[in-house]
Amino acid sequence: MNDTVKEMVAIAYDALDEKLGQDIQIIQISEISMIADYLMIASGKNQNQIHAMTDLVEEKLGQAGYHAKHIEGNKNSTWILMDYGDMILHIFSNEDRLFYDLERIWRDGKKIDRTSL
Repeated sequence: MNDTVKEMVAIAYDALDEKLGQDIQIIQISEISMIADYLMIASGKNQNQIHAMTDLVEEKLGQAGYHAKHIEGNKNSTWILMDYGDMILHIFSNEDRLFYDLERIWRDGKKIDRTSL
């Protein structure tokens, strides 16, 4: 894993935090999956907040030279998936996050604190 990926995760985390994202989780999955090095999960209180979080992440990462390979979801979605290659970000409504419970699915990954990036 290189510092570029860690920088990407830090920028995304800070953008989510700036828009008051709830329960932001960073899960290192590089040792258990080939799809990415990091998985990030965050919640928003409503669609407006979810989309504000999505827009700011995309803006801040774009300013740093990182561009999404794919973004799944639209203005009516309560779950947005942002694929940046080595980092995959999920932004959920609280209800969808509880329902899909990605933390349980990826429980074999290593939870990472923002300060350790």
